[in-house]
Amino acid sequence: MPDPVLRTVDLTKVYADFWGRPRVAALEGLTLEVRQGEVFGLLGPNGSGKTTTIKLLLGLLRATRGDAFVFGRDPSDQAVKHRLGYLPEETYLYQFLNAEETLAFFGSLFRMPAAVLKRRSDELIGMVGLGHARKRRLGEYSKGMARRLGLAQALINDPDLVILDEPTSGLDPLGSAEVKELIIRLKAAGKTVLLCSHLLADVEDLCDRIAILHQGTLRECGRVDDLLRSDDRVLVELAKPTAEQLAAVSSAAGSSLIGVAPPRERLEAHFRRIIKAAGTSTQGKP
Repeated sequence: MPDPVLRTVDLTKVYADFWGRPRVAALEGLTLEVRQGEVFGLLGPNGSGKTTTIKLLLGLLRATRGDAFVFGRDPSDQAVKHRLGYLPEETYLYQFLNAEETLAFFGSLFRMPAAVLKRRSDELIGMVGLGHARKRRLGEYSKGMARRLGLAQALINDPDLVILDEPTSGLDPLGSAEVKELIIRLKAAGKTVLLCSHLLADVEDLCDRIAILHQGTLRECGRVDDLLRSDDRVLVELAKPTAEQLAAVSSAAGSSLIGVAPPRERLEAHFRRIIKAAGTSTQGKP
């Protein structure tokens, strides 16, 4: 198998107070891998360590212990930055620029040739549905419009790895659906996507694998289909069954039998069960 795009080994971050004394363990011993071409969901309630993990992977924080690798390199390596796109949870853009000027600014950070940058900007502005507002000052944008432009800036350098933190925040249902379609297109193009979202239905639809964090600790990691299987039950699907067939389904379903497979629980129910179990196991601990 190819080397993972992201890899962490015993990654730990402890925030210290003014005197350097340990204060908060935001992340404890995180070990996981994200592979090329997959959409990986990083889940957890507020304060679970998701943002700290992202900042460590971006090289914005230094680990207290353990290692993080992006494309096999240290996250602070400049070569890594050129292959990465990032959409933070809050959209921070210059309010006096318009969409074209914003993308030109971010593209210049990657030293993109002018012709390539112009073509890429036009493509992205159309892709995120801001063609009608490309000349409008960002201070006049709604939150949803600013979010769309933030997504465009995350893709300006055609990155191999895209880290999206709550990408549908502030978007209406149509905009959210468009972002989901875009993520599917990125995956189809061979891009790797690390997705953080509280909208678990979106995560369930989009992600190949997920990791669930709680209180800085990895509680569960695996393929979505495997984690949501319920092997202690069996789901039987019938095509337009008669009352007689329904009554006899436990013994024989006849030719109406479509398939027999373990049923899936919804990701939201699974997530809440894992977090509840984690909270119970940590009760009484300092």
